[in-house]
Amino acid sequence: EAVFQGARRGASVPWVRVTVRPVLVKNERRLQFTTFDGQQERSHNHTPDAARAQLAELLALPFNSLQARTTAETIRVQFSKKGRAIVHRERRDSQPIPLDLAHDRAKPFILREEEPAPFLTAIGVMTADGRVRADQQRKYRQINEFLRLIEETGEIDRLGPEPLRVVDLGCGSAALTFATYHYLTAVKGRAVQMTGVDTKAHLMARHAATAAQLGWDGLRFEAARILDYRPDTPADVVLALHACDTATDEALARAIGWGSRLILSAPCCHHHLQAQLSAVATPEAFRPVTRHGILRERLGDALTDALRAHILRLMGYRADVLEFVPIEHTPKNLMIRAVYTGAPPTPALIAEYRALKEYWGVTPFLETLLGERMKNEG
Repeated sequence: EAVFQGARRGASVPWVRVTVRPVLVKNERRLQFTTFDGQQERSHNHTPDAARAQLAELLALPFNSLQARTTAETIRVQFSKKGRAIVHRERRDSQPIPLDLAHDRAKPFILREEEPAPFLTAIGVMTADGRVRADQQRKYRQINEFLRLIEETGEIDRLGPEPLRVVDLGCGSAALTFATYHYLTAVKGRAVQMTGVDTKAHLMARHAATAAQLGWDGLRFEAARILDYRPDTPADVVLALHACDTATDEALARAIGWGSRLILSAPCCHHHLQAQLSAVATPEAFRPVTRHGILRERLGDALTDALRAHILRLMGYRADVLEFVPIEHTPKNLMIRAVYTGAPPTPALIAEYRALKEYWGVTPFLETLLGERMKNEG
């Protein structure tokens, strides 16, 4: 397959990503071109002659990153700030990858078992001989789905200057911290300064030792509360993955304050707004819902994340709430993904936020943390 993505400095391309791969259609070989514009994927199958023309058009566009995988090697092309092509070739020492010509197939993982990454062994996801452990299959899938969500934004290729500054607030076990650092450096070829932050000092010391073992000088860990953490330079990318209750709001508030370009937050529990909902009169139309404990809890979770996403939009972000991984892998499966655009909030957007707050009689903790910045919008 071949993958084209990102735009070179000062240029634009019509798609976030284009993937090209061979398929069989009614027993005839075709090349399938799949374009992704940031919202929707579209696929078209072309005959060899038509495919040559399509490839010529793609190669003429100012994509910043090109990768082609054959059964025997991987070729990566990236462009310097001056537009010079930098080519990396990596031949496989083991057996060739089998060719998959299925017309419909599952989306390929960014981290592939046939190309084991050393960090996966270091954090216990893979065995020493490069196999995913049976009890780590869900974690392996979660890591890949998370990296796919980053890649789909196309934002990494637009960020600069280097080094890219990344912070994982409330990093915990840090599996996704290590995965993100590997993705940004090994897959995207970026220079990165990344910090994992958590209150558990013993975990931070252990993760720092693992990073040193991997030779990752750009990854460090710091024991601190989210609100107390003070980076030397504001972060370009902020992660807050399964941060509990108001820790998610604290991470979002820090990211907004830094003007971070990309935010990925997978909320965990949602106690703060739940307590407010219990203390105010339920809107009459929703009493049949809130009568049941589990439905009341899910309603509170949904309302919390809807208000968080809305506040991000008020603060100049394009925000969406999507499924992180299928619910059978974890019940905490939502992701708030936000890309900074700088667009000012419209009067209609402000009115929607105020109406939602007034209807339920609540004030989100994120609004409280943002203080004066929310004065006109809240």
